Amino acid sequence: MSDRQKKPLDQDETSLSFLIKIGGPMVIATVSYTLMQFVDRLMVAKYSQEALAAVLPASMISFVPSSFLLGVMTTVNTFVSQSFGRRAYQDCAHYTWQAMYLGIMYSCFTFAILWPLAPTVFQWMGQPTEIIPLEVTYLRIMLLGQFVVVSIWATNQFFMGIHQAKITMITALISQVVNVLANYALIFGKWGFPEMGIAGAAWGTVIGAVVNALTRVLWFLSPSFHKTFRSRTSFRFDWAKIRDLVKIGAPAGFALMVNAAFVGALLFALIGRFGTAAQAATSAVYSCMTLSFMPVVGIGIALTATVGKSIGRNRKDIATKQTSLCLRLSMGYMGLVGILFYLFRHSIISIWDLTPEASVLGAKILICAAIFQIFDAAVITYNGALRGAGDTLWLGLITTAGAVLVLGLGGWAIVTLAPQLNAIGPWLAYTLHVILVGLANRWRFKSNHWHDIDLFKRQAKAIPVEDCV
Repeated sequence: MSDRQKKPLDQDETSLSFLIKIGGPMVIATVSYTLMQFVDRLMVAKYSQEALAAVLPASMISFVPSSFLLGVMTTVNTFVSQSFGRRAYQDCAHYTWQAMYLGIMYSCFTFAILWPLAPTVFQWMGQPTEIIPLEVTYLRIMLLGQFVVVSIWATNQFFMGIHQAKITMITALISQVVNVLANYALIFGKWGFPEMGIAGAAWGTVIGAVVNALTRVLWFLSPSFHKTFRSRTSFRFDWAKIRDLVKIGAPAGFALMVNAAFVGALLFALIGRFGTAAQAATSAVYSCMTLSFMPVVGIGIALTATVGKSIGRNRKDIATKQTSLCLRLSMGYMGLVGILFYLFRHSIISIWDLTPEASVLGAKILICAAIFQIFDAAVITYNGALRGAGDTLWLGLITTAGAVLVLGLGGWAIVTLAPQLNAIGPWLAYTLHVILVGLANRWRFKSNHWHDIDLFKRQAKAIPVEDCV
């Protein structure tokens, strides 16, 4: 194909309209999920401040092991999108099936370990004694739900990789409506259901996940997708493809586990020593933060798919332009959110009905959140681009270094040497962690090391199942 023939397609794939077409549905899906969590936690806050203090740490701990699996699953997007770019369509479905098998095996492993250790984990974190039973209850229910969630994650990456994010959006919206209704009924005991408090919040989430999983799997197996991708006949267990996922996905999984889960767990471990008020204030601020970064997470997931497809077509120049566009959009949005966090911090905290002590702390913590917003945009955007290129080892190393050295040791030093800062101390360390990781990921992407990565060098040139996509 000549350069003249390529030019219109290249311009389209580096335009804002193309990004909105691919990333828009994913942004809607992630925002709707975030709003659902936000509403869930508001319901829990109305139930009791102890339940609010317990729900986020318990969510974090449940997400520590499952985030590793989710990180590996994000690599499905990389393999599917690059296979899609190479027109190896059956491989797209085959990698998705292998991800489901891997997810079930991993979930059995984590369930066997965490179920009996749940009380010990929260004691080790130094959580307030009065909320540990609530945390254990929530964690154990979420461990059961992970067996369902693995199919959601795998099919989500498949649909993103083939640029069909609208399916993810539709199924997410349906399941999230179910989730909110189930939470309302089970937390407060409405419509004839028993009042279950924090356990009701957990079971509501699991019920929503079941609906989500069923709708996505049925779509994945539908005649239209089977015709192109052979989704009903590509279920053969394949150790080679599982090794591909683990080899490339393990660093990505470790990075996500450290960044999205371990960092949160470490933050709450540092804050736990300051009591329930500090814990509730942090839960409120962290819930507000998800409203700011989850849309950018949606853009990052879409960027992984577009970068992967561009690399599969051997067009790294397009991948670079796509990343630059996403970065400008993400930093502009999160910069605006940071300004709003600072200007309206007292009004934002007031919606949580916290005690006066927790409200004062929460408003101060929002100042930290305002400062690192644009750097968080850089972290998420470059993560998406580097993951699409398969540069996952770097992501694992730099995220771990930032979490352990800056947040872990730095946070411990601040808490030890300046305890008068209360919960603000660990949040200062978290702010510095985000800034440094964002700058490091930018340097890595600009170094162009990812240009040299070839995920399929051991494979022969693929023959498409059908050249109709």
